[in-house]
Amino acid sequence: MSARITEDKLYIKTTAEEIRQKLKLLHLEAVGELNKKHPHFIKYLREKGIDPGKIREHSAKLLSASFLTGSLLFSSPLGLNSNPTDIEISQKHKKNVPKDGDYFGENIEKNILNNILPSDPRPLNRNEEKYLEQVFQQLYGVKTKANLGGEHLNTTYGFIGIEQHLRRYPGDTLSLHGEKDVTKEGLAPGLGAWGYFAPTKDKLTDDLKEKEKWYAVVQTLYLPDWNKRQPYLKDWYKYRKVLIVNTQNGNAVVAAISDSGPAAWTGKQYGGSPEVMQHLGGERYTKGKVVIFFVDDPLNNVPLGPVSDVFIR
Repeated sequence: MSARITEDKLYIKTTAEEIRQKLKLLHLEAVGELNKKHPHFIKYLREKGIDPGKIREHSAKLLSASFLTGSLLFSSPLGLNSNPTDIEISQKHKKNVPKDGDYFGENIEKNILNNILPSDPRPLNRNEEKYLEQVFQQLYGVKTKANLGGEHLNTTYGFIGIEQHLRRYPGDTLSLHGEKDVTKEGLAPGLGAWGYFAPTKDKLTDDLKEKEKWYAVVQTLYLPDWNKRQPYLKDWYKYRKVLIVNTQNGNAVVAAISDSGPAAWTGKQYGGSPEVMQHLGGERYTKGKVVIFFVDDPLNNVPLGPVSDVFIR
């Protein structure tokens, strides 16, 4: 019986391989025929950075980009104050739309976000936030909520600033946090809002290392009910995952809330670890405009770290 199952599996595997090879051959023949009959078109595609052999893939991406961008630009969320007209949106869009094939790459996120968000950070209303939840789902494949389980930050659109590394356990040193490009900010003199990540070095798991490496800071201390619900909120916010999106270039990262701050007088509403900030904007990025939403991930399936958009790449 087992021998028969093995033979069947081998036959299926062989058949599938033969089909794959035949399809590949047909694909190459089709590309060759296209190149022979329409050499100028092939040259045009290559000049635009499009592989003729992957034209169907590019077409699918372009259709998705066009559909999402069009729906965002010409259907404003209901209930917004001073809604712009379709003509106003169209005129604004014309100034920002990339030419030719520039939708492929980081420009698509930047272009979409610029058409949704106000230029100056402010608290977003509920309709704007619900709209962005759909956008982030389609752009990055991450399910997010501005309001999760009845909890909401004072603002979801503001400025983020670079933070120092946090001490993960007693005796932790800066040299153990990575190379020079991510250690130049130094080690914070005090502990984070939740203390050490682990009681000892041997108790520091890979999961806790990631939580410090990709950590975010939010102003829990300024929540209106922080003093009344402090025990519950402190536990709820500890290591809570958030999606941080740089509104200037579309770069996104999933981070864990591991500290409280920054102070209101700094003019910043959030903070990010050196690794978070480097991914959002590069080695010299120390402050910028971002949107921060909670990640809706009850089964803990979404990893911390950089997010590649599923929509384009």
